[in-house]
Amino acid sequence: MTEQEIKDIVTRQRKYFQTGATLPVSSRLAALQKLYRAISGHEAEIHDALKKDLGKSGFESYMCETGMVLEEISYMLKHTPKFAREQRVRTPLAQFHSRSYKKPSPYGVTLIMSPWNYPFMLTLSPLVDALAAGNTAVVKPSAYSPHTSDVLRLILSECFEPQYVAVVTGGRAENTCLLHEHFDYIFFTGSQNVGKEVMRNAAEYLTPVTLELGGKSPCIVDQTADIKLAAKRIVFGKYLNCGQTCVAPDYVYCHRSVKDKLIKEVQKQIRRQYGKQPLHNPDYGKIINEKHFDRLLGLIDEKKVVHGGGFDRSTLRIEPTVMDNVSFSDAVMQEEIFGPVMPILTFDSLDEAIRRINFMPHPLALYLFTSDKKAVRKVTARCGFGGGCINDTIIHLATSEMGFGGFGESGMGAYHGKTGFDTFTHYKSIVDKKTWIDLPMRYQPYRKRNEKMVRLFLK
Repeated sequence: MTEQEIKDIVTRQRKYFQTGATLPVSSRLAALQKLYRAISGHEAEIHDALKKDLGKSGFESYMCETGMVLEEISYMLKHTPKFAREQRVRTPLAQFHSRSYKKPSPYGVTLIMSPWNYPFMLTLSPLVDALAAGNTAVVKPSAYSPHTSDVLRLILSECFEPQYVAVVTGGRAENTCLLHEHFDYIFFTGSQNVGKEVMRNAAEYLTPVTLELGGKSPCIVDQTADIKLAAKRIVFGKYLNCGQTCVAPDYVYCHRSVKDKLIKEVQKQIRRQYGKQPLHNPDYGKIINEKHFDRLLGLIDEKKVVHGGGFDRSTLRIEPTVMDNVSFSDAVMQEEIFGPVMPILTFDSLDEAIRRINFMPHPLALYLFTSDKKAVRKVTARCGFGGGCINDTIIHLATSEMGFGGFGESGMGAYHGKTGFDTFTHYKSIVDKKTWIDLPMRYQPYRKRNEKMVRLFLK
């Protein structure tokens, strides 16, 4: 798509938004209902595209992508009328007689840039929130997942005119053109490096942004944990989508006394969940492309592999891999892994683990396996991270009742449910002052008795 075509899309959306067509709640609900029906009607094509792009099974595609989008739409259909109402707040006595309220208002023309690892869910979930809040949207899916991008374009073009929701496909050139345009809000999910570029461009127009990034999310296992259950849930979270999940446990940080037992249970769980030959498991995904495949192979130290390590270049698959005796100076600990490679490190005390984690950039997620409530309170209070779970992995993002987002280097802002509506909404603070009374004390000339009245009200 050319630069001029992108400019024209943004211009048409701004004109459309200014007509007020997106403001009525009934129009927002109609748009969401239309999107729900389209997704349901194209489920087979969505899952086929995800299979081609990432090797996902139909079950995983529904559980982690299609179903989650439908759930978000259902939530917004139920709650948007309430979210969009004016919210009356208390008026201080000094403003007698007035009515004070917050008016939810859409930002306007929004840009949603999504990644390739969950290309359907991470495109449409923020779009659902943007539409519920009354915005228009330009959607830019990743060039690395072209089959899913094609299905997204098909579905959204069926549901909406481009002046309301438009899809821009392509690569770096299109991204650059979009970021040079003036949007009212930008929602970006992807890498930290690109996130910095998004923020730099947004600063040109002082455009607010949400950045959903990533990082090295730790998984702490202490000596009181249920090791069998921990291994089962860690294996699920780590190797889901072939490890290409932004909130996957990046590394396991376990108490030295339980490391050997944990490794044995992890090995058992990998065989149980993925079979003795994971590379031939039809439900096991693949790496998105050869570039990332080679990057991941470069992080594997064969001398430290205690499980897996095999790969098939023809299918871009890497076995669920576990590395032992890893240190924080190893190559695998220098960047977010984003693949099916799990390093295991050890600590001798929880305080030591907390200090080390806080020394590193803030992660998107943190997981803690323990039966010690004091440990839960200590870790959740002292460690900085976006969100996480106690005695499980990744499921914290699967609820519309809590916002999901990063912290520090792992991002800013959040979405899902009410938090998502708020992200794409500006709340105007309004005082409606009555005309039948006008207290004179605030006007000049100032008098002593007026000062006494002001001090009475304002303290």
